[in-house]
Amino acid sequence: MKLNQLIKSIPLLNNPTSTNIEIAGVSYHSQEVTEGHLFVCIRGYKTDGHNYLADAAKRGAKVAIVEEIQEDVAIPQFLVENSRVALARLGAAYYDQPSTKMKMIGITATNGKTTTSYMANAILEKEALKTGLIGTVSIKNGDTSIPSELTTPESLDLQYFLNEMVHNDVSHVSMEVSSAALEMYRVEAVDYDIVALNNISQEHVDTHGSFEKYFEVKSSLIRNASENSHAVLNLDDTYSASLVDQTQAQVISFGINNEKGTIRCKDLDLSSGRAKFTFEILKPFKVDDIEYQPTQFDVELGVPGLHSVYNSMTAIIIGLLNGVSIQTIQDAMKEFNGVPRRFEFIYEDKFKVVDDHFANPGNINVTLQTLNFMNYNKLHVVYAIRGQRGAAINRENAEVLAGWAAELGLSEIIATKSIAHTTGKDKVTEAELDAFMDVMAEANIEVHLYDELPDAVEDSLHRAIDDDLILLAGCQGMDYGAGVVLDKIHQADVKVK
Repeated sequence: MKLNQLIKSIPLLNNPTSTNIEIAGVSYHSQEVTEGHLFVCIRGYKTDGHNYLADAAKRGAKVAIVEEIQEDVAIPQFLVENSRVALARLGAAYYDQPSTKMKMIGITATNGKTTTSYMANAILEKEALKTGLIGTVSIKNGDTSIPSELTTPESLDLQYFLNEMVHNDVSHVSMEVSSAALEMYRVEAVDYDIVALNNISQEHVDTHGSFEKYFEVKSSLIRNASENSHAVLNLDDTYSASLVDQTQAQVISFGINNEKGTIRCKDLDLSSGRAKFTFEILKPFKVDDIEYQPTQFDVELGVPGLHSVYNSMTAIIIGLLNGVSIQTIQDAMKEFNGVPRRFEFIYEDKFKVVDDHFANPGNINVTLQTLNFMNYNKLHVVYAIRGQRGAAINRENAEVLAGWAAELGLSEIIATKSIAHTTGKDKVTEAELDAFMDVMAEANIEVHLYDELPDAVEDSLHRAIDDDLILLAGCQGMDYGAGVVLDKIHQADVKVK
């Protein structure tokens, strides 16, 4: 591709002398540069691409996009105000705007992005559509998948993946959109047909500087949506609801507690943990040639949790906006088995064991609220204290847990530092442990603290009797919890036999 075609997509701050150059590729990592590449110097959280411009030139870069000219590097340098924006637009131009050739669905939230995107994908696949999926777990292109390195890939990589999907005849792409991706302009050049924001709660405050900034960044997916798109918003979440009149997109709103939107969930039954409810369209809406009139239909979820109800509401609306039949939606939601560690039932026999990511106050609150709907004898919580995220988040997590203790009949908690099951970047510090223990002490909750995860798990299994429920709660420190539980149950069964 000629350089003069590429740079039409970006505003330049200097006047290039020669743009009739054949460009063999675009790179932002100097080690990926080969002869004839355009190199874009981007600034990251830890490194600055400008430091590698000379190396890129040695490897064959013909031209560079920069925010600062380096006189000692002898290749043409085109000056831009923001090289991350430039990278996103150049990537889209180089790959011929792939997002305009598929139905693009962008899903953001503090909690539930992964599950919602998988639910939406399940509905679209059930309709026999060829789908793509981009998110925390994997990047799926039709029938093939590769592991993800980022929730939302860097902009150039994202455009590459989308282009590969176009060549593979993918028609619909569901993708998680992280706050980091929005702030770092990774989705700057993606043309979305549907955007969704399900919830916002305290998370990534250290990264963005404040909760206000986090919300500003997160909500930009909705606020910047075009008038040709649809925005799916949850009226039960104050922050999501505040965006109803802050977007040019056509808004489809829903609620469980709020009945003023386009759609509501009613007659919710969570007694078994797996929801049954009625999905009711309250106000007519139209997409393309399809017009939906007020109606209602029953939904039964194959996955547990109140949060799954909210996630499914968003996914169902996405299905309707893509013309999927109601019967197909009902079948897909009943068959959907979930995403690992998102209120996942891992054992259901004499007692139940639920595994949950338990990442932040919002997530924890919804998880415990779900337990409060369920029928069981006694609850046993095994909590892996979160490491290397600061004392503040541990105190906040503990406060939510303590706030539900009386309602759930919790007077004691089994906790673990999971020393052998975490790496250095997730080790629990003394300050983080103290923050958790202080809140528990203030709430008069007894803590049985273990250094190692297997010891904590074994304690819970010794305590559990018929019809009890064990909650494995926590992030990295509990990632191996399900395996430990199942191994110990299997060992116990073998001994009994």
